[in-house]
Amino acid sequence: MEKNFLEQVKGKLIVSCQALPNEPLYSSFIMSRMALAAQLAGAAGIRANSVVDIQAIQDEVELPIIGLNKVDYPDSDVYITPTIKEMRAVAATGVQVVACDVTSRKRPKEEQLEDIVAQMRIEFPNTLLMADTATLADVKVANELGFDLVGTTMHGYTPETKGQDIATDDFTYLKEVLACSKVPVIAEGKIDTPTKAKRCLELGCHTVVVGGAITRPLEIASCFVQAIN
Repeated sequence: MEKNFLEQVKGKLIVSCQALPNEPLYSSFIMSRMALAAQLAGAAGIRANSVVDIQAIQDEVELPIIGLNKVDYPDSDVYITPTIKEMRAVAATGVQVVACDVTSRKRPKEEQLEDIVAQMRIEFPNTLLMADTATLADVKVANELGFDLVGTTMHGYTPETKGQDIATDDFTYLKEVLACSKVPVIAEGKIDTPTKAKRCLELGCHTVVVGGAITRPLEIASCFVQAIN
């Protein structure tokens, strides 16, 4: 499983097909068609949120999937596949990779990340685990816990990294992640142009995930409107 996924996406594009309940394209059917469009364009993989979206996408395309489940809990700010419950549910769909938040923030229900990883290794030994990190400290934790992949997903989306961007100063932060990580790095987060995506791969990232710039027309149209106004 690991070898197949890594080979399939190496040096290529993964398209994130996600829409939240408050967004106009919130629909498993629409996300499945987004995934089909990505496949027809030549994407090598899909990143998808929620069991129903994953299953709808699996019915539509044959690309490997990074699965996750965004769930809000009142006792934690962690929302990307935050507990073992969501990890199990996503893995049970048969996705090649399950992604989860790997930041220093407290997890829901007082769960500990090391316990979640250990349990997943027992129950789903063939499923790869991706760490959605925000800082170099997070990358080191991912190394220590034995995650198979490290993503820059949360950089710019936590209190200590708010407003930051992996592309700043010719990708200085991304270069540091590449030097720190012991496993393949997936560049993700605010990669909004083909030039940035290409640069991530040139620097040594295994693959690159692009979402909003491709699959969120509300955001795309807003950029045009703001520029015109």
